[in-house]
Amino acid sequence: MQQTYKFRVYPSKKQERKMVAVLDRCRFVYNKMLDGLNKQKKPDKNKLQNSIPKLKEKYPELKGIYSKVLQYESYKLFSNLRALSRLKKNGRKVGRLRFKGNGWFKTFTYNQSGFKLVMTGKRFQKLHLSKIGDISIRMHRDVKGNIKQIVVKRYPSGKWFAFVCVKNIEQRNRKKLNKRKVGIDLGIVNFIYDSDGNRVDHPKFLNKSIEKLRKEQIKLAKKKKGSINYQKQKMKVARLHEKVLNQRDDFLHKLSRKYVDSYGFIAVEKLNIKELVTKSYNSRNMMDASWNKFLQFLNYKAESAGVQVVRVEPRGTTQRCSQCGENVPKKLWNRIHKCSCGLKIGFCRRYG
Repeated sequence: MQQTYKFRVYPSKKQERKMVAVLDRCRFVYNKMLDGLNKQKKPDKNKLQNSIPKLKEKYPELKGIYSKVLQYESYKLFSNLRALSRLKKNGRKVGRLRFKGNGWFKTFTYNQSGFKLVMTGKRFQKLHLSKIGDISIRMHRDVKGNIKQIVVKRYPSGKWFAFVCVKNIEQRNRKKLNKRKVGIDLGIVNFIYDSDGNRVDHPKFLNKSIEKLRKEQIKLAKKKKGSINYQKQKMKVARLHEKVLNQRDDFLHKLSRKYVDSYGFIAVEKLNIKELVTKSYNSRNMMDASWNKFLQFLNYKAESAGVQVVRVEPRGTTQRCSQCGENVPKKLWNRIHKCSCGLKIGFCRRYG
């Protein structure tokens, strides 16, 4: 099992310049390998990876980057190629891999070596990255397991984060097996309505910030693109979006943790979220709900806690009686289930 910890890092100005340079040179190597890939009749990963030492000889500035960081760009390239291949097999129209423009690269990766976490016993620990230095890192929780990889990411808001990837994490052993079961229905007005009658309202964080976002984006549109004022305003807009994202993630993390801690079996709808968003007039609130992210959080927390999560096909579930199994046809506006067996149930409004 794998687990990833996300910690914020606080580089000095000198370290930040080095990190920005690493991003740009990784982008340069990626584009060079993509150019070589386009010239090959049959993709040869080893040949492309072996071209990196030659690039270092031709471009001496690449010697200032840790070797495995540059080598990992080969893995990224072929990972993107495999993703395109899968989309094509699924019937999607796909083009070719694109060259990355200035500012497109957000992450670089230290894989297996070149990094070290140094515990100082103070508020900030130290993350040592080869050829960059010791960077202050805020570790709000202990890292358990063998660290295999460090991914450093720059966010549009200007903040830097380190993703610590750990393998061989053992599942949490529960002292008592929780036998409680629950079914979850996801919606917009009520984010969750479960089979125990509990409901959680959708906080709609985007709606609360939409006016402020609109004003800041209008200001951004009036700035001259590429100017210093444009970059400053762009940062303001990015920080507002990041605030909404953090609020949403905090809500989803706490809610998924609550259900994993409270139940041993959780049934959720197997929703085609993409189709729902495409066909709905209320797509903005659906996207703001982030049902898919909630299910991702629920799944990985359940896996580590030994909780079973089952995806249920929703088709016909409101027509079939849960007590006797008989089909009881209903129109969309019928909110009461009445069956000849005597069962009577009221439904929640799922999208309303």
